[in-house]
Amino acid sequence: MSKKKTTATVYSQTQISEGIFDLWLETDLAEDAKAGQFVSLFCKEGSRLLPRPISICEADKKAGRIRLVYRVAGQGTAEFSNLVKGDSVSVLGVLGNGFPLEEADGKKVIVMGGGIGIPPMLQTCVSLKERGESEGVTAVLGYRSERFLWQDFSDVLLQDDKESAASEGAGSQSENGACSLYAATEDGSFGTPGNVLDAVSQQSIQGDVIFACGPMPMLRAIKKFAEANNIKAFISLEERMACGVGACLGCVCKTTKEDDHSKVYNSRICTDGPVYPAEDVAI
Repeated sequence: MSKKKTTATVYSQTQISEGIFDLWLETDLAEDAKAGQFVSLFCKEGSRLLPRPISICEADKKAGRIRLVYRVAGQGTAEFSNLVKGDSVSVLGVLGNGFPLEEADGKKVIVMGGGIGIPPMLQTCVSLKERGESEGVTAVLGYRSERFLWQDFSDVLLQDDKESAASEGAGSQSENGACSLYAATEDGSFGTPGNVLDAVSQQSIQGDVIFACGPMPMLRAIKKFAEANNIKAFISLEERMACGVGACLGCVCKTTKEDDHSKVYNSRICTDGPVYPAEDVAI
């Protein structure tokens, strides 16, 4: 699949929380987009040369749209937050390798997301559902507080039950066999008090495979948990990226295996990742 720079049209944009924006773009990149991949958006302000990488939250192939849920973190993303319907934006995509969903076939899967790492896990769950794996999928989402809860997971996946993961930590599941949802909050205001692994433990959630995206401390803990419990884990690393095509080496991460080409223990997240088997990265 070749990468290309194209012009996308803003279909809609809304602010869904403090500093968090929900952007739908009309683009033919939707046709090739896979769960766990990302695109890079270019600013129109000439002084901001480098594109901003944003994970794909959803890809509507029929409508030709991709959804990006992002946090305003600097001048570039602040510029994107002012986009309105009909505006155009330059996009480079589709980038990255995505989650190896075939690893989930016939297995129990735990999908974990934390903070701004939650949005890309929505397409992961949707894609697993499309593969017929939804009955064996459990999504565990971690938030700082109840006020940051994102209803879209339950709206999209639990179509018969619009309530999010039950307030006392129990999972919600629709009658049509969509995946179960659990939530954890650091302040204990909703779901299981603590983090995603606290929810897994307290709710006795079982799995053979983990797909995860979130802050680095969460991914380190998941890597350790997976190793201790003999579970195959695939984690999506979020790192500052510049070129998005592997040329600048600005997003290199340490690995546990020697690269066949460079003969060093390094990997470029933008091209070799962002998704890695947990045992392959030294985090």
